[in-house]
Amino acid sequence: MELGNQIKAHRAALSLSQEELAEKLAVTRQSVSKWESGASDPSTANLIALAKLFGTTPEELLKESQ
Repeated sequence: MELGNQIKAHRAALSLSQEELAEKLAVTRQSVSKWESGASDPSTANLIALAKLFGTTPEELLKESQ
């Protein structure tokens, strides 16, 4: 599964909207949308924040996406 799909799946599992996830990470909703669509990837800092929020590790998020 691609990284964007992983982010979307984890976000959905927490019942968060793109806007709510964006607020938790202090980024725009458009950034979350671009990550989920694969148009761009989160920065290292945002990847770490996503993993922490999702209760996993950055390595696992990236590993799952391969």
